[in-house]
Amino acid sequence: MRIELPGLVDLQVNGFGGIDFNAPDLRPEQALAALAQIEATGVTRCLPTLITSSSDAFARNARILATLNSPTVAGIHMEGPYLSPDDGPRGAHPRQHVIAASLDDFKRRDEAAGGRIVVVTLAPEIPGALPLIEHLVANNVVAAIGHSAASAGEIRDAVSAGARLSTHLGNGCAQVLPRHPNLLWEQLANDRLVASLIVDGHHLPAATVKSMVRAKGTASTILVTDAISAAAAPPGRYRIGTVSCELDGDGRVSLPGTPYLAGSAVTMPRAIGNTARYCGLTLDEVVPMASAIPASLIGVTATGRLVADWDAEACELRILQVRTA
Repeated sequence: MRIELPGLVDLQVNGFGGIDFNAPDLRPEQALAALAQIEATGVTRCLPTLITSSSDAFARNARILATLNSPTVAGIHMEGPYLSPDDGPRGAHPRQHVIAASLDDFKRRDEAAGGRIVVVTLAPEIPGALPLIEHLVANNVVAAIGHSAASAGEIRDAVSAGARLSTHLGNGCAQVLPRHPNLLWEQLANDRLVASLIVDGHHLPAATVKSMVRAKGTASTILVTDAISAAAAPPGRYRIGTVSCELDGDGRVSLPGTPYLAGSAVTMPRAIGNTARYCGLTLDEVVPMASAIPASLIGVTATGRLVADWDAEACELRILQVRTA
């Protein structure tokens, strides 16, 4: 069935089509080439995401991304370095660059980014997290909870300080958690938090996606790809910053030799189709989770129109044309 859709919005994308936004040798023309490939999937606004790294490494790539002449870039998502240092919650973030939350460190990074950081993902239990959350909120930056081993009480404290988003809920946490209480239940139950989900078929089982969407409601759920350079690329070895990752034939991206995922290779149309299939939702119910809702969270509007083909039986969305004007 031929349909028209609003442009899609992805608040977490680390790279695409063999190009890594975190690469130490990233060039502006490479970033623009990746953005063109992202736009071809229907994503007309996105947040290039920089993961945990040294201040100098972050500053170099943030300057490149912040000064690109591309309307697709709605800002920068800074994921880390204020994360849990523990294996499991830390995920693929390099341990040597994980640090306590610091207002001075954030100001230096934001200055390098030209004030274009619009989302910061951090672990609320680490030293300095709550004052930084308060600073972010006061300066219209979305504070997000992620890569955390926080207690339920620490989650509540972060929300009281102004945190508004759960970054890729259900991931970036310990492999084994207490039945209750735990940080997942606490975030699912909190009506002040919007949850982002990676619906690639690997980060979350179908039943988990369905349960989370039912708990949060479609109005408080957003879809992100968390795509790395392996997205729209063949199986093989890729990197996110200095970290080596492997894309297998089933589309799963992981740290070689470990059970830990390392971003995804999913595209937003595939995430939309998976969500509709897993949750028994219509396309009209799912698309806002990848367009108007994430756009509203960061204070922008979704731009452009898409011409697409939707197979309702197979829940497959194919983008035919992207109109940005």
